Amino acid sequence: MSPVRRSLVRVLPLLLSALLAGCGAPAPRDGAERDIREAVADWSRTPPARLAVIPLEGWAYEVSAVRRDGAAATARAELRYRLSGYDAAAAGSAREVRLTRDGGRWHVTGDRAAPGALPQLWDQGPVAVVRGAHSLVLGVGQEAGTLSAIAAEADRAVPAASAAWPGPWAGRAVVLVPGSLERMAELLGRPAAEYRGMGAVTTGRVGAAPAPADRVVVNPQGWAELSPSGRGVILTHEVTHVATRAATTATTPLWLSEGFADWAAYRGTPATPEQAAPALARAVRRGEVPGALPRSEDFAFGGDPEALARAYEGAWLACRLIAGRWGEAALVDLYGRAGREPWPVAVRGALGVDPDALTKDWQEALRAEFR
Repeated sequence: MSPVRRSLVRVLPLLLSALLAGCGAPAPRDGAERDIREAVADWSRTPPARLAVIPLEGWAYEVSAVRRDGAAATARAELRYRLSGYDAAAAGSAREVRLTRDGGRWHVTGDRAAPGALPQLWDQGPVAVVRGAHSLVLGVGQEAGTLSAIAAEADRAVPAASAAWPGPWAGRAVVLVPGSLERMAELLGRPAAEYRGMGAVTTGRVGAAPAPADRVVVNPQGWAELSPSGRGVILTHEVTHVATRAATTATTPLWLSEGFADWAAYRGTPATPEQAAPALARAVRRGEVPGALPRSEDFAFGGDPEALARAYEGAWLACRLIAGRWGEAALVDLYGRAGREPWPVAVRGALGVDPDALTKDWQEALRAEFR
């Protein structure tokens, strides 16, 4: 081999390695982008003054992209924060930060939820805060008396949920109270019609341990229509979802999750099946005993309200039957098993019967109750 060819053999691999290394390296940021990122970092070192009433900690914006248009710029960022004393892990929110260049420097002029992302409660207006013994209530556009009454109800709901669910949980609840049904729907990213007539709902991911952002969101219009006892039932139901969140997975039957929450809510109250399950009582007396325990699709909102009511009532009465016949500890055991075992295995392990036998017992109990 000639000296020239030997040199090429040595040099070409070196050139190829350099080119490959360059392909994997990030493109250098220009000075303007660095300045924009630094401006966002400086601005976000502490929460805005208007949020001083909210117990925030771990507040930080992480910029992922910058778009510049002359003297204006937009930064896409992920906001991370915790509610001190309530969040075990950071909550996240995709944000869009707006900046302008003035006097040779970039200044943040505001931020909002990123396109397609859910807004935060404070995006809807000034936030008022009420601290309860076991609760933190954040509201927008609400009277102080209303927020205090909701905090008092939440303080009763938390011990009730703990009494029903002995499993580990924080024993605290965060309640958000937006100004209207439409504002509630904005926070949840769903059509307002889905929540009409509802008193409250719970957010959060099933099986998340720890769950960083489990919130009870109140529908102010539905809440106003509830009786005092109805408010207690609704809030205890939702707080029970918070309590059982870590034990709830995609394999947990929805009827068990909803029925357990209702069982916890009615537990210790004088409510009878006749009073709390009127839609199902009417159906059974017409000879329409359900052929199976409620399916997940039976709990969908926006359809037949009578069918939805029968699903919730049937789920509650199934859990009530289990607690009464096999014991409360068995119901709790079934809930825990259902989140980690196949349903037939969970039922046999907790109750000693198969799923078909459980369904038959439930149907017979309905006939006996509403004959």
